[in-house]
Amino acid sequence: MKSDPRRHIADNYPWAMEMQTRFADMDVNRHLNNVAITRFFEEARIRFNWNLIANHALSVRPHYLVAHVAVDYLGEGRYPAPLTLTYAVGHIGTSSFRCLMGMFQVGKAIALCDSVLVHRGETGPAPLPAELRARLEAFPLQG
Repeated sequence: MKSDPRRHIADNYPWAMEMQTRFADMDVNRHLNNVAITRFFEEARIRFNWNLIANHALSVRPHYLVAHVAVDYLGEGRYPAPLTLTYAVGHIGTSSFRCLMGMFQVGKAIALCDSVLVHRGETGPAPLPAELRARLEAFPLQG
């Protein structure tokens, strides 16, 4: 994950949002706590998925389960500087996809996150709907 140099450049991600850090996000060392960082990634992942569904009516509302999350901490984040959270879609499988996220502060990558989301049907994992797959394919990592 962190060895791919494309992941360290915010402009390589097709979707981004800014979030404000809070005083409560700091730890005793006065940098952003690792738990706060994972919460920022969670919020970005959820907002991307909400945006994907809200802005494009789907015939069937997808349901996801998070099957895997990995975070690489690259540098210290500081309060009160805002964060830029970025998102790209990595591999798309039959019933799951990998999202690639970056966290940037003052233009520098401070963390990377990979998550695998599994599409859930009524009895377990289910194939991704074709229209969802097509929308996800529009968000590849660039560079």
